[in-house]
Amino acid sequence: MAAPAFNTVTWFQVGTDDPKAARDFYGDLFGWTFDVDPGTGYDLISYPGAEAPSGGIAHVPSAEQNSATFLVLVEDVAAVCARTERLGGKILVQPTTTPKGLVFAHLLDPSGNHFGVFTPPPAP
Repeated sequence: MAAPAFNTVTWFQVGTDDPKAARDFYGDLFGWTFDVDPGTGYDLISYPGAEAPSGGIAHVPSAEQNSATFLVLVEDVAAVCARTERLGGKILVQPTTTPKGLVFAHLLDPSGNHFGVFTPPPAP
């Protein structure tokens, strides 16, 4: 499988206060499967025939936080955040590094649309 290109949408996230209902809905609708991990509050989504997960379900505490967000693979999350602000966007979640080395941020475009950017963890 070829690595995805930088600056392309390569991940999506569904935030829901009812993860089971979301898994049931998208599983029945599209045949998606899920690696459920109640300990982290994040379930990985795989498509039929896919080699790796392509999205996730984030468990959120209330319906007001339900959302669907696309994420773009970038080379430098901090640089994209700075450029977002120069272009009139806003940073919702500052660049964050997970314990495994994934770096992500959540942003708003000038129209108020929420999206994310990320850089994967270094290869082992």
